[in-house]
Amino acid sequence: MPELPEVETTKIGITPWVVNKEITDVIIREKRLRYKIPGNIKKQLINKRIISVKRRAKYLLINFSHGSAIIHLGMSGSLRIIKTNEPARKHDHFDIVFIDDTALRYRDPRRFGAFLWSENPLSHRLLIKLGQEPLQEKFTGEYLWKEAKNRRITIKQFIMNANIVVGVGNIYASESLFLAGINPNRKANRISKKRMEGLVQAIKLILNDAIKAGGTTLQDFYMSDGSAGYFKQKLKVYGREKHPCVSCKFPISMKVIGQRSTFYCKKCQS
Repeated sequence: MPELPEVETTKIGITPWVVNKEITDVIIREKRLRYKIPGNIKKQLINKRIISVKRRAKYLLINFSHGSAIIHLGMSGSLRIIKTNEPARKHDHFDIVFIDDTALRYRDPRRFGAFLWSENPLSHRLLIKLGQEPLQEKFTGEYLWKEAKNRRITIKQFIMNANIVVGVGNIYASESLFLAGINPNRKANRISKKRMEGLVQAIKLILNDAIKAGGTTLQDFYMSDGSAGYFKQKLKVYGREKHPCVSCKFPISMKVIGQRSTFYCKKCQS
C-alpha cells in the first residue's frame, strides 16, 4: 500500500509535468473507486490550469484557483505521466489530459483509491481530522508525549493513528521504533518525554530516507516514471523475522499488534 513516502515521491515526480498546464479533457473509464468519482469533476477541471500539487497525509491535492482535486492512491494505485497516444490498459481508470498532448494517468487494480473535488480541501471530511504532518516542525517529542499521556494502547498503534500523526504506516512504524530503540509493545503513556523526542527524530529520519530512495516497493507501488522504489533494500527489521538483527545479531521477532505484523529486536528495543 502506498504510504507517505510513496505519495510524496509521486508528488515530486509529477509536479514538473503538471503545474501551470491547462487541462483539455478528463477521461473517466471507471467511476467506481472507493468513492464514486463525482459527475461534476470534468466541469471543474477542463479548461482550468493547475497552480500547484501538495500532499496532505496520503492524499494528493491538485490545486486550482477555485478548489482542488483530491486523489488517493488506495492500496494499489499509481499515477504516471504518459503521452496521450499511449493505449489504456486494464485498471487505467482515468486520465487528466493536458494541452501539450501529455496526460496524468491513474491506475488502480484494486479500485480502492479516490478522485474527488473540493472547494476547501483541508476542510473536506476525509482531511479535516487528520493529525500532525511528521516532517513539519510542529511534530515534536513534546507534542507526541503530551498526546500519549492518557493513551494505554501500544506505542506502535499510537504512532500509526492518523489523528495523532499522519503517514507513519506499518513498515515505517517498525523501522522508526527500531531506530529509536523502543519496543513496539510498550504502552504509549509509559514512554518518557526524552524517548519520545528520540522517536520523533527517528520517524523524521526514516521517512526522509524513504523519500530520497523513492519509497518502499513491496507489491504494487511504482514511481511516476514507472520505475520501482527501492527503500525496501534498507529495511532493518520489517519482513526480517528470524534473521539476525543488524546491530546485535539476535533473531528478529514478529508479533501481531493491532492486526498488523510487527517486527522488532527483543534485545535492542526496550
